[in-house]
Amino acid sequence: MTVGFEVLARDGAARRGKLVTAHGVIDTPVFMPVGTAATVKAMTSEAVAATGARLVLANTYHLMLRPGAERIAALGGLHAFMNWPYAILTDSGGFQVMSLAKLRKIGEDGVTFRSHLDGGAHLLTPERSIEIQRLLDADVTMALDECTPYPSPPEAVEASMELSMRWAERSRRAFIERPGRGIFGIVQGGVHPDLRLRSATRLKEIGFDGYAVGGLAIGEGQATTFAVLDVTVPALPADRPRYLMGVGKPADLVGAVSRGIDMFDCVLPTRSGRTAQAFTRNGPLNLRNACHAADPAPLDVDCGCPACAGYSRAYLHHLCRSGEILGAMLLTAHNLHYYAELMTAMRHAIDIGRLGDFVAAFAKAQQPAAGLVPQ
Repeated sequence: MTVGFEVLARDGAARRGKLVTAHGVIDTPVFMPVGTAATVKAMTSEAVAATGARLVLANTYHLMLRPGAERIAALGGLHAFMNWPYAILTDSGGFQVMSLAKLRKIGEDGVTFRSHLDGGAHLLTPERSIEIQRLLDADVTMALDECTPYPSPPEAVEASMELSMRWAERSRRAFIERPGRGIFGIVQGGVHPDLRLRSATRLKEIGFDGYAVGGLAIGEGQATTFAVLDVTVPALPADRPRYLMGVGKPADLVGAVSRGIDMFDCVLPTRSGRTAQAFTRNGPLNLRNACHAADPAPLDVDCGCPACAGYSRAYLHHLCRSGEILGAMLLTAHNLHYYAELMTAMRHAIDIGRLGDFVAAFAKAQQPAAGLVPQ
């Protein structure tokens, strides 16, 4: 079999389920820490696992450039390479080609580009992207797509979506089925409901193990993101996992779960941890702010992460203002714990049919206060 998915409970559009992979069972809704280059920045694999994570994301584009997929395969695959015994989802590289690569040229065959590392020339086709992800031994492989910049003219978005659908079909044909491993298609179409529905219909015709919503969280704003989800999610198969790519802030996750999304990834909790920002049940904190300099309290009294269990806001403020690496490590660990606990709380709320109450309590708790980072 490929990856398995079962919906265990529903509350409105929200679902509580489990994703079964070659490297374990993942409770959904789930947030995936981002380990772009085979590492979650400022964290050991053991520390990531201690947050409760059982699924992380790694990236085709970065790993094909350095150290190379063939080298990782020769060393036993990505799980052994990064000492991660649990499940891995690999992005196809399409977004990074758009955002990082130099002198890229998109054609029917694929994308030719020059590496942002050394300027070397490369060609990434749907078939090569799938091959790289197989060499990495991903539990979940993503079809290659083009992430259309926002904003773009409707005709450009349509042409891009149609190209992505042709690449999706080639990606599906190139995927070699193996036990516990699957491939997800990616819905594109910008902010245009008709294009999103056409894309979803085409992907269902091709047939995938899961369905992602891509091309969002790139500047369109939360209200527009949610409006796209309101149109797109009901058009996706109810018996397959739904993955919102690159999202997001805690409020984004809560809103998207309420609309039926099962899986998320985003660099925000780890990047914020490296820039002195911490997420808490009462809103985000900027640990560089002077109001924390003499505060003996933990970041969050109800959190059991290493940062909250053993260190004060004053000490974390000192680490951040001093540029100490430990500050980034502790805040990253805390943020990943927070995201994991947020997902656990939503799973429980769905189980007991009280997600609406959870959403209302969450919104009330996230109130601006001194030292908060603007949303």
